[in-house]
Amino acid sequence: MSTQIADFQNSEGHGVSARLELPEGQPRAFALFLHCFTCGKDSAAAVRLTRALAAQGIATLRYDFIGIGRSGGAFEESNFTTNVNDALAAASYLRDNYDAPALVIGHSLGGATALTAAAKIPEARAVVTIGAPSETHHVVHNFERHLEEIAKRGKADVSLGGRTYTIVQALLDNLRSQSLEGTISKLRRALLVMHAPLDKIVGVDHAARIFEAAKHPKSFVSLDRADHFLSNAVDAEFAASIISVWAERYLSTQVANAETPKLALS
Repeated sequence: MSTQIADFQNSEGHGVSARLELPEGQPRAFALFLHCFTCGKDSAAAVRLTRALAAQGIATLRYDFIGIGRSGGAFEESNFTTNVNDALAAASYLRDNYDAPALVIGHSLGGATALTAAAKIPEARAVVTIGAPSETHHVVHNFERHLEEIAKRGKADVSLGGRTYTIVQALLDNLRSQSLEGTISKLRRALLVMHAPLDKIVGVDHAARIFEAAKHPKSFVSLDRADHFLSNAVDAEFAASIISVWAERYLSTQVANAETPKLALS
């Protein structure tokens, strides 16, 4: 396997820092991995998952959303909509330089982003969410005690994961304006929902709501005792192995031509 620099520009002209994990030999498919809120492409979960997927033959692109890690732009300028646009730019990069992503994977808020972006990527056949919220405004609980300050000043400096971010009112408004239920019900992609029952950041009830809103084909896999961030390498590798096996049905040429994932059953 190898890791390649795969930087690109988003629709706003900001540089996006990305890494492409490539398997030995011809990839079975290409995938996008969307990291959790403020986590970045170099978080343990992102690195372990994408490398484990590459070991399974799935070339996977991970990148920093704007304002995160080594990507350009300011965090204050980012929101859920810009995250979706970054995902579409990442898909275009793969399409233009390798092959369009057939699989879109998102962790936590990245899972919500994956659900929204995948519907706008024609080549995407399957979507995977890992510890994802069923509504984007769930993220607001991370800075709930700062809401009064944000309402008064329009922004507040908030410590998240040991780093300080400026949270602006526009971000809150954007998160609260989204409605995932309709997006999920009209996804028309195969969906795998993965969630840990003991997740203390995003409760497993969110997985139930995502699964209920989705049409078939859909699957649910419990991540047993894993934490929200898949801190244990064994949990990340387990998730990658399940994704690889599950996705095979939807990544194969025969099934893709039959358009099986586009069924919309209740």
